[in-house]
Amino acid sequence: MTPNLKDRVAVVTGASRGIGYFTALELAKAGAHVIACARTVGGLEELDDAIKAAGGSATLVPFDLADMAAIDKLGGAINERWGKLDILVANAGVLGTISPVGHVEAKVFEKVMTINVTATWRLIRSLEPLLVRSDAGRALILSSSAAHKCKPFWGPYSASKAAVEALARTWAHETQRLPLRILSVDPGATRTAMRAQAMPGEDPATVPHPSEVAAALMPLFGPDQTETGKLFLVREKKIVDYRMPE
Repeated sequence: MTPNLKDRVAVVTGASRGIGYFTALELAKAGAHVIACARTVGGLEELDDAIKAAGGSATLVPFDLADMAAIDKLGGAINERWGKLDILVANAGVLGTISPVGHVEAKVFEKVMTINVTATWRLIRSLEPLLVRSDAGRALILSSSAAHKCKPFWGPYSASKAAVEALARTWAHETQRLPLRILSVDPGATRTAMRAQAMPGEDPATVPHPSEVAAALMPLFGPDQTETGKLFLVREKKIVDYRMPE
């Protein structure tokens, strides 16, 4: 069920398209004020129009997640205006190149790590003081099955998502006595621009639309969801534990 998120404040990164766009829209429909972050101004404006048409409200924050100072400023601005944050959806990410590990250009590897890992850590650092002021703070960190499968040629992306999951799990353990609940999310194959980049020959109609992923995430934002430090599998709609190597 979709929770009532009236008077809740939510940050969504990568909100100009794909999973981020539709998650932001669903959050706004449920009553949350959405702080929508992305590089693409046009996509954010389209989102704002859709949110307004649905009777919701949003604040648009166009910036590049590679700008660490901007992430710090985001936390400061939220503190000044709202004094707390209820929801974080760390969704933005980049694929890099599908290539043998030894053939990946240094600048490509560094960009993947900067956007997928370092920016996620910086978001946690900037926004945790606000999330712990919520009576039911919720954080979703977007991951991928690539973090576990480690398929050939997916080295940088797989490594980045494994690192992101390690960050999320550590953060959850550190805050487990607080009302803040933190989950990693494996959305599965989804009809996004990143998926098209990775699988150019695939018929997009054969994979779920990002709006379906967004709908599956909504129950995770309510106070009834009390699991933390685990992984939500969107395709199976279930939360699973991590296991040590066997």
